Amino acid sequence: MSVEVASELIRSGNCYSIAGDESLLRQLPAGNWIGGTIPYFLGQDGGETTQQRVFVAPLPQPVVAPLITSYTEQSLERVCLDAPNNGFSMIVIPAFSAVHTSFARNAPGYDDMFVKPLLGWISGMHLEQTDRQTPLAVNGQTLTFERDKAVVMHLPLPSHLNASIDILNLFKPGHGPALRFDTTGFHVDVCTVDGKPARIAQFVRDNQIDTRLPLVADYNGVMINVSIKSLNDDGSIDLYAPVFPDVEYRFAEPIQDYVGEFEARMPAERRHISFSCNCILNYLYLDLEGKKLPDMWGPMTFGEVAYQLLNQTLVYLRVEPL
Repeated sequence: MSVEVASELIRSGNCYSIAGDESLLRQLPAGNWIGGTIPYFLGQDGGETTQQRVFVAPLPQPVVAPLITSYTEQSLERVCLDAPNNGFSMIVIPAFSAVHTSFARNAPGYDDMFVKPLLGWISGMHLEQTDRQTPLAVNGQTLTFERDKAVVMHLPLPSHLNASIDILNLFKPGHGPALRFDTTGFHVDVCTVDGKPARIAQFVRDNQIDTRLPLVADYNGVMINVSIKSLNDDGSIDLYAPVFPDVEYRFAEPIQDYVGEFEARMPAERRHISFSCNCILNYLYLDLEGKKLPDMWGPMTFGEVAYQLLNQTLVYLRVEPL
């Protein structure tokens, strides 16, 4: 929708998640909203790349005004302790920031994690304007734009409603060699392949690996994807989530019908879904520009959060009567 329509909704006092270009978000009035920068969406008109409109997702009405707060890399470990006992917390984290890396590594160990629903997304920028734009998260109550902090809306729900989070992840580890990395980060060069030193980009090229397939690893019992952003001529790769030196990775098992598998796994019952977000790579690889997916609308992001950081995953929130 336009900035003007979004502004009228914000003035109503209701709660919203808003995504769009930085220049548009800076035109919005203060209110009960949380936001982030991204120009890719699935909306009522289908998949769309736009820097002229914002995506507004209405959120359930809380029993009291939501608390929106910013967290540093050090304070983010309190995010679930601060969450309501009945309700959910929505988080927006700027891509490639220190808090992004810290959350990816440490979120599963936070106090009360997996007890209280935490979901959200990683803000980003237009893929052709990475040298001119900075991913940001926004506190709509104070109109504070954060580059190095996560912004979280804690939204308490009435006792007759229950919030739950689910994901759609198509990938599982393949049967190829195990990869390990010496450093933590979104940019990596060398690795070991079944214990033997290698240049990661050269390994991908030599083995003709489909870079639409993410690296997959077991993070505390959950299979997590690390998606490839680019292969570089110097033998390095850039990633949408960091790799870590104490984790074993494998490239995902190939999917024969990517689009068909994704559509087949979509939840059949969607009437209680209050929010969803999807990965920019699903947008690109499924060629969703101009295509419609009913009811599962939202920003296409640089990463998704369902308790912890995810890549190439659809995340959605259900709010249902008990």
